[in-house]
Amino acid sequence: MESKPYVVQINGNGLPSQGVNGKGVNGKRVNGHGAHHVSVKGAVKPKTQKQRWDVRPSEMSLNTVNPIRAIVDGMKLTPNPDKAMIALSIGDPTVFGNLPTDDSVLQAMKDAIDTHTFNGYAPSVGYQRSREAVANFYSCPQAPLEAKDVILTSGCSQAIDLAISVLCNPGDNILVPCPGFSLYKTLAVSLGIQVKLYNLLPEKSWEIDLQHLESLVDDRTACVIVNNPSNPCGSVYSKEHLQGILSVASRHRIPILADEIYGDMVFPGCPSHSLASLSSDVPVLACGGLAKRWLVPGWRLGWILIHDRNNIFGSEIRQGLVKLSQRILGACTIVQGALESILNNTPKSFYHRTISFLKSNSELCFSELSTVPGLTPIMPSGAMYLMVGIDMEHFPGFQNDVDFTESLVTEQSVFCLPASAFEYPNYFRIVVTVPEKMMVEACARIREFCQRHYRPSSQDSNELDQ
Repeated sequence: MESKPYVVQINGNGLPSQGVNGKGVNGKRVNGHGAHHVSVKGAVKPKTQKQRWDVRPSEMSLNTVNPIRAIVDGMKLTPNPDKAMIALSIGDPTVFGNLPTDDSVLQAMKDAIDTHTFNGYAPSVGYQRSREAVANFYSCPQAPLEAKDVILTSGCSQAIDLAISVLCNPGDNILVPCPGFSLYKTLAVSLGIQVKLYNLLPEKSWEIDLQHLESLVDDRTACVIVNNPSNPCGSVYSKEHLQGILSVASRHRIPILADEIYGDMVFPGCPSHSLASLSSDVPVLACGGLAKRWLVPGWRLGWILIHDRNNIFGSEIRQGLVKLSQRILGACTIVQGALESILNNTPKSFYHRTISFLKSNSELCFSELSTVPGLTPIMPSGAMYLMVGIDMEHFPGFQNDVDFTESLVTEQSVFCLPASAFEYPNYFRIVVTVPEKMMVEACARIREFCQRHYRPSSQDSNELDQ
């Protein structure tokens, strides 16, 4: 006897209705939008059981690589036991305790907790009032913002993740600075997106090589990432240079992802412009957050500012960002509750103190290392970093910047991040947030290390002999 197809339908009330030949018990088809389970005519074949466990990681997880971790984890870091460790490698301004956030920022958090109104879920894009606060804080006549133009995220890293994800498909490519923040590549490659590196020019204070940038554009280029002020370079671009970047993007109709997490962390006397404020037609997704300017990276609150020139993004990009934000349901609600007060009530003196310290420490480090044979520091104009070139031919005992910085830890207990982590060999990055006394000591140890290993070139020796 043949078995007849048997249908289980879930009706509009979520209750199962059973029937033969797809009809309900009264011979009528049951309405509903639930699951339909249908058996196959004849004998049901038993499922083939696996003979052994075979659980494997996804391709996305295998393709996720952090270049910094890939290099640092492979280094043999054994500090000199006779010297206290000085880590100039960590981009966290809170590590040494010398750069606390302002009391007003802490009070805003305490007040938010005491209201007992921020303990539940918020909309995935953030509370309306918090988004309004960000829009008001960053809006300007040249680049106006409303709450609908703001997506709150779990730190600036998630903002960058959402921005790349909404603009790119697998097989597309993005243009990324070199040297540049390693997260861009980590996120893109895991999503099947190709990364093309455009050159920054150390001899021009790390300006973009615009000719090289433009040469990389093709019909699968989905966006250009511009990081200003820069990690790892500490560079700050002039208005004219930013306009040059926008010209390239405009000619090729390519949107820009502006990583501006260090926005306004600019030394006195240096220009400070957001990309969006200079754009007349190029749409910009600007990513930022509380982490660096307010010295609270662990609070994990960032944002995307949607600057949609001429309605090029339209509704679809906005809807895409909303849908992507729903994957983890947004930023910490307590911090969102404190956000309006943080933005509006933090005294300007706090920002000035932070920037004054970073500038002073940068000048100290630059001055000390400028006279060390074989090293070429490049003075920054903002952010928290300083890049130092290594003339490797004068240090024949080391194969590369990784070997150099590894030995610096072994002999002097000073850890600087080799710039190979930023795909820019023969440099190292120094974080300038350490206490001044520690910076002086670190520079003295770096000098001692270099003096020990420096070797004049044959040309130098000939000149001395003459």
